[in-house]
Amino acid sequence: MADRPDWATIPNAVTLLRFLLLGPVCWLVLQGPSGHPLPLVLLLVWASTDWIDGFLARRLDQRSRTGEVMDPIADRIGIALVALSLALAGVLSWWAVGIIAAVDLLSLLVAGPAAARGDIHVSRLGKVRTALMLVAIAALVAAVSFAPGLTTAALVLVWATVGLHVVTGATYVIEVAAASRKEVER
Repeated sequence: MADRPDWATIPNAVTLLRFLLLGPVCWLVLQGPSGHPLPLVLLLVWASTDWIDGFLARRLDQRSRTGEVMDPIADRIGIALVALSLALAGVLSWWAVGIIAAVDLLSLLVAGPAAARGDIHVSRLGKVRTALMLVAIAALVAAVSFAPGLTTAALVLVWATVGLHVVTGATYVIEVAAASRKEVER
């Protein structure tokens, strides 16, 4: 299938599905305590598609530059929108949402062009950060939906991952600055 366009892959279709799942997840979070795990289940389905699209890309040999760029964008947008929903529901501090958004915006502006050119890639630290942030947000969604006893632990975990998010964003900015210095020295 070498003749297919770069974007026309099954893994990229799964990534698009991730965007579609965000609406119901955020809407259910905004509804507040339901006593039901459906918001958490949908969030976990959303989060699992991150692993599924990567698995399919490798298994089907359908890696694509489009997928490589779109996948971390789906992560960042999803986490930001669920965090925003949690803040609107009155569970998460607006400071946390602001820090997440500011780091994402700075990373996009500074590292985005380099990532789009393929000069930098998602780091292991970035993958760990995203996984931990998803666990933290899932715990907070569970607390909001049906397990209020998890709230304090979930908030501690969210703040820890916000700190890791800042460190990860800084590493991308530093990586781009180092690459730029090397380019200038040539």
